[in-house]
Amino acid sequence: MIDYPVRAEGLTKVYDGVKAVDSLDLSVGRGQAFGFLGPNGSGKTTTIGMMVGLIEPTSGKCLINGMDVARNPMEVKRITGYLPDGVGFYSGLTARQNLKYFAKLYGMKDADGRISRLLEYVGLGGVEKPVGAYSRGMRQRLGLAQALLNDPEVIFLDEPTNGLDPQGVIRFREIIKEQVREGKTVFFSSHILEEVQHVCSTIGILLNGRLIAMGTPDEIRRARNSRAVSIRVRVSGAMPILSDPRIIEAAYGNGGAVIRAGADIRDDISRELTGKGLVIRELAIEEPSLEDVFLETVYGGA
Repeated sequence: MIDYPVRAEGLTKVYDGVKAVDSLDLSVGRGQAFGFLGPNGSGKTTTIGMMVGLIEPTSGKCLINGMDVARNPMEVKRITGYLPDGVGFYSGLTARQNLKYFAKLYGMKDADGRISRLLEYVGLGGVEKPVGAYSRGMRQRLGLAQALLNDPEVIFLDEPTNGLDPQGVIRFREIIKEQVREGKTVFFSSHILEEVQHVCSTIGILLNGRLIAMGTPDEIRRARNSRAVSIRVRVSGAMPILSDPRIIEAAYGNGGAVIRAGADIRDDISRELTGKGLVIRELAIEEPSLEDVFLETVYGGA
């Protein structure tokens, strides 16, 4: 069994002299939900397109379960599911009829039972109207059912919660977690950081086609904290301006401050404040959220 069913090796795509994806190397372990983060235009959709065989790389390669996607496109399609950003269906057909069509493309026989279970699974059981009358959220639910139709080992989801109502988002999270518990590998692209934080054990941050950070959310937070530390201070009385040269920036307020420093300087802050006769009410590290990490990494020159 392949330990890393999704791999990219030197993956590059060039459009008109511009590198949309630039020498990407990554490995996603079996049974992981991997969150692929990045601003619009960072290369996320292009990367997924190459991984599912819809876009030909300029150089490098994608491996799904050890198979080179460019050399084994049909074999790869049989073990992958894909929900694109902006999924398309035959608008005059019902959800069931659309899924029957895709089942034939997969060569699935006697798929009626699985189709019925999947429609119930995604919350579309009993809906018989044509897909053209669906809301965007309903189309996303159907897209997820189509991505799971062939019981894939690897599932690619590109901005999958677009258009979903809160109940649909919650159900989507549950489905992803259930798929991971079954040993499936989920490659999940999104710009909604909260969704990634809820379902993904590992994340990668893409910027200008290059992978600039990868690891668990805690690992990426720790890497960020190794460069700078955010410290929250509250004292009894007026907060003085601190003199430590390791302070990068500080926001002072009535009775406290939030300090950004190049190291954990709480002991030195404590000594300075105590020496000035102040009682310290709070002196703590502020842990960054995943959103803090993302914004600083992408926009803060990390």
